[in-house]
Amino acid sequence: MRQDFRENLRLALDTLRDHKLRSCLTIVGVVIGVTIIIVVAGLLSGFNSSVTETITGYGADTAFFSKDPRAHFGRVSEEVRRRKEFTLEDGLALRDKCPDVKAVAISIFANAETSAIRYKDREVSVLDFRGTFPEFAEVYANANLKEGRFLSDGDNEHRRGVVVLGESVAKALFPNVDPIGKLVKVNSHEFEVIGVFEMPKGGVGMNNEDRRVIIPYYTFRKLYPNIKEHGYRIQAYPNRLDAAVDETRMALRRARKVPYSAPDDFEIMTSQQVIESFYAIIGAVALATLVLSSIGLLIGGVGVMNIMLVSVTERTREIGVRKAIGARRTDIRWQFLFEAMTLTGMGGVLGILLGWAVTLAVGAALDWPAVVPLWAVLTGVGVSVGIGLIFGVWPAHKAAQLDPIEALRYE
Repeated sequence: MRQDFRENLRLALDTLRDHKLRSCLTIVGVVIGVTIIIVVAGLLSGFNSSVTETITGYGADTAFFSKDPRAHFGRVSEEVRRRKEFTLEDGLALRDKCPDVKAVAISIFANAETSAIRYKDREVSVLDFRGTFPEFAEVYANANLKEGRFLSDGDNEHRRGVVVLGESVAKALFPNVDPIGKLVKVNSHEFEVIGVFEMPKGGVGMNNEDRRVIIPYYTFRKLYPNIKEHGYRIQAYPNRLDAAVDETRMALRRARKVPYSAPDDFEIMTSQQVIESFYAIIGAVALATLVLSSIGLLIGGVGVMNIMLVSVTERTREIGVRKAIGARRTDIRWQFLFEAMTLTGMGGVLGILLGWAVTLAVGAALDWPAVVPLWAVLTGVGVSVGIGLIFGVWPAHKAAQLDPIEALRYE
């Protein structure tokens, strides 16, 4: 058996060497199909792990409530626009009316696109600029400090002009200077830097930057009395998130006087819900990838079948000689099947190498964590060899069925 394997491999490689250009053109479809599988699998795997890590970094026992979706895909409906704003009083009441809620982080947000922070001649724009309470550091699992301190109750009550910066903002403004104690201007208002957040884990592309600029809630309200966009993030007691979400939901419906039969006029989002939505998107992308790679593999398979049929015709006399000296139909069948699988297998290997290179290049260009998983490599090899096996069956069968006498007469 081992000798047959070596003999078939030698014959297959000899045929590929004798027809280099034809073999290369034949496997283009297989190379393209496998390359697509590797590139998409590598980018999605890295993207998936990074985004999942980022989302879970907000805390497993937390949920976010807002008047409208935090991410707007397309236009916001008129019904959403007419919703009442959240208020500070509603947020404060949640701690008393919801026994399964351990803490509530109440934030008020400025427009990110129009917010900027400046220190001397350095400026950073497009900020996550908000006012919040000291509970923010307790509720947000990714609110660890790299240096300095977070906001205190005193900062809030006395409306002090202090600010805590995200690590990316601090590095941009103070590349070689300790930021603690320095005075910065946020939208022309002066603040003293009292702390710097540690960079949250995960993130992809622009999202791997910590652009938080956080000041005391009452300081924010004093400076921006017309801004009313609030958001609540609750932290539930361990394993009580579902109950805490239900309690918070009912408390908000009562406070906002939502009729019993009417839907919620606010949005609820947990880390698990975001991850599930993300997986749905990933699934759609994976399905599209499957379709695209299948087209390439189908083209490659048809090309392999055609070229193998041509090879059978060209080598009819060779087949007759082999049968005359004792080769069985099974031997002929496996010879041509092995040749087809070797051809597509080489295409699979080339596709894996090309896909790996493209994945690393795209990941570096877009700052994405791109890692080709082992299952994608094994899938690429298995699919490419399988294509050769499937599309090589008919040519191999045709070769095996040749009559040795007629084959020997073939010119």
